Amino acid sequence: MSQSQEVFDQRIVALDRLIRHANKIIRRRGRDILQEFDITPPQFDALLILNAGGNLTIGELGERMYLACSTATDLADRMERNELVERVRDTNDRRVIRLNVLPKGRQMLKEVLAARKRYLAEVLQDVPPEDIEAMIKSMTQLEQLLRAKRG
Repeated sequence: MSQSQEVFDQRIVALDRLIRHANKIIRRRGRDILQEFDITPPQFDALLILNAGGNLTIGELGERMYLACSTATDLADRMERNELVERVRDTNDRRVIRLNVLPKGRQMLKEVLAARKRYLAEVLQDVPPEDIEAMIKSMTQLEQLLRAKRG
């Protein structure tokens, strides 16, 4: 193995470790924030997907979350009981039931995202703006590369 390949490999190992550790910290703090709002991580993820994707069926939501149909149904049931979503018949096909985010669900999303933003702002408050821009640029590039390789 050449020295340049060895250096590249070391950088990949370091990058992988840093991404995993940052992700672990952010996910842990994200769960803490969700507990303050009495919502579970799967419910929050479902709200994000439903809010961005429009009125999806339970099956479509399950596909996007990589959940079994029965698990997606249980999740929708809990969210409906908590008045975060409602089931609505499709206007084009009355046999199809779609999930609609209710005002309480939209407000929950807004408040949770604001709390997450405050947390990240607090973490980054002493970081120079040019360093934050560099992080954004690097993370954007990484995301684009990962998306391109996914297919």
